[in-house]
Amino acid sequence: MPPLSSPSSSSASHDSSRGSASRDSVVTALRASGCVFAEDEAELILAAARTPDELAALVDRRVAGQPLELVLGWAEFRGLRIVVEPGVFVPRRRTEFLVEQALAHVPDASVVVDLCCGSGAVGAALAAAFGRIELHAADLDPAAVRCARRNVAAVGGHVHEGDLFEALPGELHGRVDVLAANVPYVPSGEVGLLPAEARDHEPLVALDGGTDGLDVLRRVAAEAPRWLAPGGCLLVETSERQAPTAVDAFTRSGLETRLAVSEEMYANVVIGARS
Repeated sequence: MPPLSSPSSSSASHDSSRGSASRDSVVTALRASGCVFAEDEAELILAAARTPDELAALVDRRVAGQPLELVLGWAEFRGLRIVVEPGVFVPRRRTEFLVEQALAHVPDASVVVDLCCGSGAVGAALAAAFGRIELHAADLDPAAVRCARRNVAAVGGHVHEGDLFEALPGELHGRVDVLAANVPYVPSGEVGLLPAEARDHEPLVALDGGTDGLDVLRRVAAEAPRWLAPGGCLLVETSERQAPTAVDAFTRSGLETRLAVSEEMYANVVIGARS
């Protein structure tokens, strides 16, 4: 009678059992810390860890409340793996709706600007969709600029450091087809109400939009017409509550304005076109 299992199959079974036990322990730790999608997160963390020590460190960081994307070092955004680093705003899936609106409104864009770029996710996604474009991204935060360079350089873009339009090359005046500005729009008094993942691990400058949350949006809307090409569009994400005031700010700047809403993605994007 042949043996029930060969040494190799027994070893494989042991490794499989050990791997299953490791996965179960990760799931248990994540679930105990309040992770709603503990099983899915465990798979991602296990895939990212190269050694048992690294696995333990990644799990500890997630259990301590770090956003999963910062633990992994990347975020998925419109099918791309976007590098994210500590101290940088994590791109939200709802912002994919802003990208979709840009593609729909200016399908033949050749010059694109990603303002308040953070990790550069919006610019990278637009470049991937448009193909060969002239892409510029800008942010006030040096950490965001360093991170964005890792994502935007891969698609041939340029990243600039500075306050809004001051960061951009003057040669872009009147040439921008798509101006995507994912500005901070949380009212100052509500930042403390944000989930701890955002409040404790993302830069305040990427969250706090002033008293009513629209200070930066108003600045962008006021100056955008000088940078847009004829037919070019400014697109900014905002909340449902703030949308009417944001639309008014766009209209006052002379842009032809409309509001796009995705109930599925909980996204509101104000779109202003230069005639």
